[in-house]
Amino acid sequence: MSKDWKASVTVAAVIERGGRFLLVEEETPDGLRLNQPAGHLEPGESLVRAVIRETVEETAHSFEPRALLGCYIARAPSAGTLERPGGDITYVRFAFTGDLGALDTGRPLDTGIVRTVWMSADEIRACPERHRSPLLLACVEDYLAGKRFALDALYTHPSAVDAVPGTGAAS
Repeated sequence: MSKDWKASVTVAAVIERGGRFLLVEEETPDGLRLNQPAGHLEPGESLVRAVIRETVEETAHSFEPRALLGCYIARAPSAGTLERPGGDITYVRFAFTGDLGALDTGRPLDTGIVRTVWMSADEIRACPERHRSPLLLACVEDYLAGKRFALDALYTHPSAVDAVPGTGAAS
């Protein structure tokens, strides 16, 4: 394996209401796909801050994480980017569950997000060809199985997060 190999760290929000799960339908190189509100950890963020940000950006809803659902690893083929020319990408996903907050009706959805949808577990299971990632269903199944881990299982050293401008405090 290349010495330059690095996994891509992502976060996802698994949100259930009344037996239905909040998903996003998004444009991908493979067409429209379904996923949990999810995205990449950015420099200067904790995992919890990242999932809050991604949920707001992709659904226009606030999100309060209550538990870590699990940590998942999957590999996906990639056409490559300037940073990673060709080859597969290994994703390390930290999935959270929690409370969905208010909708900000004036907030546009992130680029590429077509809409949000609510689907039952059976509806999700019935369309694996529409899943952006095999981790979508794995996270739903773990949620239904009752897997939950305390958020304090995650530790972010202060050196990993940006300081709030003018305060010196971590964000």
